[in-house]
Amino acid sequence: MARIQIIAISISALFLLYISYLIIKGRLREEYAITWIACTIILIVFSFWRNGLEIMSHLFGVYEAPNLVFTGAIFAILIYLLHLSVVNSRLHSDNKKLAQEIALLKERINKILVDKE
Repeated sequence: MARIQIIAISISALFLLYISYLIIKGRLREEYAITWIACTIILIVFSFWRNGLEIMSHLFGVYEAPNLVFTGAIFAILIYLLHLSVVNSRLHSDNKKLAQEIALLKERINKILVDKE
């Protein structure tokens, strides 16, 4: 096994451990960790399987294997950005709803305080 393979596998395994640590400590939610775990597992697979990238590039009809890496990375980033946009939109809607409910509650409290005076 080549030295670069050992380094890549070691760093990927340490990254998996770090992701697990973040999940256990509650700093990273499971729904976001899935993406990081999947990417790390893909890195580990291609670290063990050296010719895998060449085989996959020929399978998809890509002339150069590094182009497949960049295309896959761009595609993964776009999917992840879409997911984050959906989450952000939902949070914006929830935040707006909460602000409206707080305003209504403040109005009720002020009305009760004015009626008591």
